[in-house]
Amino acid sequence: MRVPGRFFLSESLEKILEPGAVQQLANVATLPGIIKNSLAMPDIHWGYGFPIGGVAAFDLTEGVISPGGVGFDINCGVRLLATPLAQKDVAGRKDLIETLFHAVPTGVGAKSAQKVTGHVLEQMMVKGARWAVDAGLGEENDLLRCEEGGYMKEANIKEVSSKAKQRGIPQGGTLGSGNHFLELQVVREIYDENSAKAFGLYQDQVCCMIHCGSRGLGHQTCTDHIRILEGAVKKYQIKLPDRQLACAPISSPEGEAYFGAMAASANYAWANRQLITHTTRNVLKKMFGTGYEEMPLVYDVAHNVAKIEEHIVFGRKERVCVHRKGATRSFGPHAPDIPPELSSIGQPVIIPGSMGTSSFVLRGTQGAMEQTFGSTCHGAGRVMSRTQAKKRLSGKDVAARLALQGILVKAPNEAAIADEAPEVYKPSEDVVRVVHDAGLSLLVARLDPLGVIKG
Repeated sequence: MRVPGRFFLSESLEKILEPGAVQQLANVATLPGIIKNSLAMPDIHWGYGFPIGGVAAFDLTEGVISPGGVGFDINCGVRLLATPLAQKDVAGRKDLIETLFHAVPTGVGAKSAQKVTGHVLEQMMVKGARWAVDAGLGEENDLLRCEEGGYMKEANIKEVSSKAKQRGIPQGGTLGSGNHFLELQVVREIYDENSAKAFGLYQDQVCCMIHCGSRGLGHQTCTDHIRILEGAVKKYQIKLPDRQLACAPISSPEGEAYFGAMAASANYAWANRQLITHTTRNVLKKMFGTGYEEMPLVYDVAHNVAKIEEHIVFGRKERVCVHRKGATRSFGPHAPDIPPELSSIGQPVIIPGSMGTSSFVLRGTQGAMEQTFGSTCHGAGRVMSRTQAKKRLSGKDVAARLALQGILVKAPNEAAIADEAPEVYKPSEDVVRVVHDAGLSLLVARLDPLGVIKG
């Protein structure tokens, strides 16, 4: 190991820590050019190469970039939409859940009703959420409330394969499958009145949380470049403890090619979430008469991404390549890329729970800037595989149990509900308590689910 591994855990979460994830954290610590620590957030669990819930920063001269440090669902991320509705307006409204389910395509290989040309796809990959706003599918303020303004300027669409583009053309504005969801929630508890007010949140307010990523385009891009980087490992004579850590020097042709393709896929994901936001706003507008402008975006954060950022390293400002895989940026007060009106507070940090447990809004901190390259956890973190969940649980029973709690669930099939049941995740309260107590992000509000659309 070139650097130590560092965990952020409670005693209860330590008891369910997977040995495989610990080994992966140690493996990451052996990579060339890694800086200070191989980091694990409290939602850490086993992933491809890097653990999910892992953060690692690399020197731009001596360091590497690795698809395993980003994941297959490039820029899988989450955004929160505020509304003027109250719990009494939406609770128990099966018609609302049905309408949203049919308006936002879900499931494996789901296709959009929108006809996208090759030129439009390129614009999505270059301009991200900006493309959607310019096309009348959002508002200028949406971009201010997105990490990076909703796009990475380093996108290089020439490094995205034809196969990846073909997969991306029909999937803009679709939710996908797995742990992706659209969830109506109610703000149940406010911990920090000042920050909540600045974020536009108040008690009993209904919000909509959207969790999805770059769909087949991102998955194919990751697959394509892993093959290329496996060759680069031999070319640059990089010794790896696990071939899933395939990587290349950041400044090498192979490293730059992956970074450009990854950024293009990240932009596609931002455009995708913006399209779903537009659809959601239109559904709420039609059913409740809510004005489009009355549903502002609270914030949008990426979970799976590598970015060039400036951080203090051993007392000096340096530009480094930060890999966040299943982790959330948590920039503190007065950090760059925060909306001016939130500069004194820090960026909003959105942490989903499961479909039966609370989600949380926190704010970024200086502590995160100092300890974790401005990073915190991204969700509850799984404790049971999808295969195990489908064997042990009935989707029908899970949905019935949630209905008794006042939570409506709609999914393409029962298996999609079983493998995302609340018990397959760590307790979200325990996870956010760790990052709050460690000062990686601070609690602002708790939101409880009312209705869930699973991918």
